[in-house]
Amino acid sequence: MLYFLVYLFLEVLISVNISSALGGLMTFFEIILSAVAGIVILVNFRTTLMENFTAVANNCIDLEQFEKLNLFTLLGAILLILPGFLTDIIGVLMQFSIFTAMLVNRYNVKSGNCKTDYKQTHFEQTHIKKDSNVIDVEIISDHTSIK
Repeated sequence: MLYFLVYLFLEVLISVNISSALGGLMTFFEIILSAVAGIVILVNFRTTLMENFTAVANNCIDLEQFEKLNLFTLLGAILLILPGFLTDIIGVLMQFSIFTAMLVNRYNVKSGNCKTDYKQTHFEQTHIKKDSNVIDVEIISDHTSIK
């Protein structure tokens, strides 16, 4: 209860200061823009989740990092949808922390063949298995004439 009151106090202080500087119309557009950005992040969350699944499958990240990446993305998107300047600031920071964590994890590979592109990995899995039983040979004939 105490944390909620502290959050509410900070939200009111920040919102009053920023909205008095921006004006009413710009504050309204900021609320709409941040809500649209949160919805777009939630709609594209499936793609992010698939990339993170692929990274876990290829041992690029462990399960703890997987949970944190997806949780922060989801919470940040929800905070962007909620009206208020403090929630927007925290939501944007959560999105940037996810971006930096993914960059760090991309260059700090633990082990395995770290391919995070789902389409390329799926293509290689389906098409290479079909040609794995084929042996290429060249037949060289010693006879120069055809009978």
